[in-house]
Amino acid sequence: MIKLALTGSIGMGKTTTAAMFADEGVPVFDADATVHALYDNDGEAVFHVEQSFPGVTKDGRIDRKALAQRVAGEPDALRQLEAIVHPLVMARRAAFLVDADRRGEPVVVLDIPLLFETGREGEADAVVVVTAPGEVQRERVLARPDMDEAKFAALHARQLPDAEKRARADFVIDTGQGLEAVREQVRLILATVRDPQFRPKAKVAGAAKPQQ
Repeated sequence: MIKLALTGSIGMGKTTTAAMFADEGVPVFDADATVHALYDNDGEAVFHVEQSFPGVTKDGRIDRKALAQRVAGEPDALRQLEAIVHPLVMARRAAFLVDADRRGEPVVVLDIPLLFETGREGEADAVVVVTAPGEVQRERVLARPDMDEAKFAALHARQLPDAEKRARADFVIDTGQGLEAVREQVRLILATVRDPQFRPKAKVAGAAKPQQ
């Protein structure tokens, strides 16, 4: 089973691209969606997060805005939160992979926003990075509710530069060319990794990068 890691900076179109992989019948594990579920009513993280950060729970779920304010600018608090949440996400991802392997899925996608920032690219057989021109990225992000220049700058500062991500990718998808162009790129990547001649980088040391 080929594991594709899908990543990209904020506003680059990763969510849309992940949906296109799903449209092609590929199971997708969404790390962000998993965190949302863990923070929701009866989510596994609710009790432990509230114990560590009292007052961030509202109506039985984690108030993400209140939690974000609690850990903003506090590296120790952020590490404490990650120590709670990351093992829970990893457990769900492991279950997802076991289930996919049991069903005989040839390819799965792991949607991981901070893949490079957390040093987890080695967990996948190949990395797909989504990108777009800087002005397109900025326009998309600032169109989001409750987003402004300061928030965008803060989020952008937490992420590796787009150029570095592209340089470290096995495949790059440019989402600035329109939806149909993205869909075609997704299909080309799937055709490549489904080819019997494809050799995952995690399994063949020094293997040449697939070109896309």
